[in-house]
Amino acid sequence: MELKTLLGKNVKYYRFKAGLTQEQLAERINASTNYVGRLERGQHNPSLAKIELIAHSLNIESYELLMKHTGIDRIPNRLKVTTKNN
Repeated sequence: MELKTLLGKNVKYYRFKAGLTQEQLAERINASTNYVGRLERGQHNPSLAKIELIAHSLNIESYELLMKHTGIDRIPNRLKVTTKNN
């Protein structure tokens, strides 16, 4: 698996675990929702600083975004995450 694809799957996995929408993560990392979507699809190469910011926003260590986890392949392509306030 290509590194940026693995990174994207991990961002999506940890975002899902955190109960965040793409919009909420985008707000936390000062990026657009489009950026988060492209990142999760493995279509973007973020800087190391951005990887650190994403990890911090997801309450994980940066290296976890670059590791193969068993759970990432079980996340469906389309996720519906709703916030508790809805």
